[in-house]
Amino acid sequence: MRKLAWAARGTAAVAGALLAGALVAPSALANDDPTPKDTQAQADTSKECSVKRDVSSTVVDYSGAGGLFETVFRAATDRKGHAFLNDSRNPGVWINLGLLAGAPRCVSGTAVSVTEEDPGHLYITLLASNGVIRQAVCSTSSGTPFTPANLPAACGAGFAPLSDTPVV
Repeated sequence: MRKLAWAARGTAAVAGALLAGALVAPSALANDDPTPKDTQAQADTSKECSVKRDVSSTVVDYSGAGGLFETVFRAATDRKGHAFLNDSRNPGVWINLGLLAGAPRCVSGTAVSVTEEDPGHLYITLLASNGVIRQAVCSTSSGTPFTPANLPAACGAGFAPLSDTPVV
């Protein structure tokens, strides 16, 4: 009977150690953020990004805007803080704005606006969860809808922080 009690205690101790290790050690699958590790240094990696969803849109309503008339640009975030752009000329395609240089990792708000000139500019403004506001200015001179392949070229330097904005 002593051998059976000793085996039961040993099994319970091993099971407890495995459970404690599973709860303490982070899972390799827990962080599915596609951002390379070296660029995550800007963000606070001690906590997972979790924000409410946000959406914004703008429409070109100037008929002289070189084929852009009634084009709708939409920006949205998911619950993990990734931001996406949709060009209504390319229905169903949402471009991850993380493709652009300087894009914030944990986005809590979006805004888009467009100038109605030919050529014009699309302004994409993102509010990071740490309060930093970053903006990209993209050329709308091409009649081609935005795609993941052509957006980085259209947006040039990518996102840059707006100067003199408050950080919360």
